[in-house]
Amino acid sequence: MKSAVFLFVVIGLALSGTAYGQQPGDFGLGIIVGEPTGVSGKLFLSGSNAVDAAAAWSLSGDNDFHLQADYLYHKYDLISVDKGQLPLFFGVGGRVLFRENQDDRIGVRFPVGLAYHFEGAPFDIFGEIVPLLDLAPDTDVDLEGAIGGRFYFGQ
Repeated sequence: MKSAVFLFVVIGLALSGTAYGQQPGDFGLGIIVGEPTGVSGKLFLSGSNAVDAAAAWSLSGDNDFHLQADYLYHKYDLISVDKGQLPLFFGVGGRVLFRENQDDRIGVRFPVGLAYHFEGAPFDIFGEIVPLLDLAPDTDVDLEGAIGGRFYFGQ
């Protein structure tokens, strides 16, 4: 079942990309490594707003499967770099954690991180820290973190 969900998410993310950069409609697909580790996609809704999603597995403890999505806002004017862009991003989202040996969990994510957008190239790399508030089946707090990169598909 988990393999089928993962394959469906990957195919859906791959088919929805049309351009690269940071303009409305730009779509990137890549990997996220950390807690959790898996496939990551990002769709820019405007120059500073995006939706980010991942299908990934927990590498600590059991082989738990994460489905997560966030609405992100990017601040480009806080950190200046000679080439490319280095926005701070932050937002709110949700996560469903499918656990093998325990009850599944549903929670709220609060991602904060940095993304480096390469000048003239359809790539970005990012790092994020994500405080979590699980709401079901009981209330709990946690902290996750990851790094990753994405390739933005062009026409």
